Amino acid sequence: MAKINGLEKITYAQLADLRGRIDAAMEAAKAAEKDKLRADMEAMAAKAGLSLSDVVGRRGRPAKAKGGKVAPKYRNPRNPQETWAGRGRQPRWVVAALKKGQKLESFLI
Repeated sequence: MAKINGLEKITYAQLADLRGRIDAAMEAAKAAEKDKLRADMEAMAAKAGLSLSDVVGRRGRPAKAKGGKVAPKYRNPRNPQETWAGRGRQPRWVVAALKKGQKLESFLI
């Protein structure tokens, strides 16, 4: 890595400004390289008679369902108010029952 002489003589404000300009230049260079790579890939796909989406699929990730509650799958027989959907950490009542030898299927709703 190249060493830049004279950085010790630059003020903090000048270094901060330099860092900001370097960050902006890096983002611009990254975007330019990404655009060039996409164009090259599209040209390669076209040469093969395909589109880029045929080769790499849909752009971005598929939409993810958010937030909705899941219906309970298991119920505590001692306290019917306590339920569990079967996702995430097991509730204490499930852990205790499993330690006693009961099967998870016995709590199905």
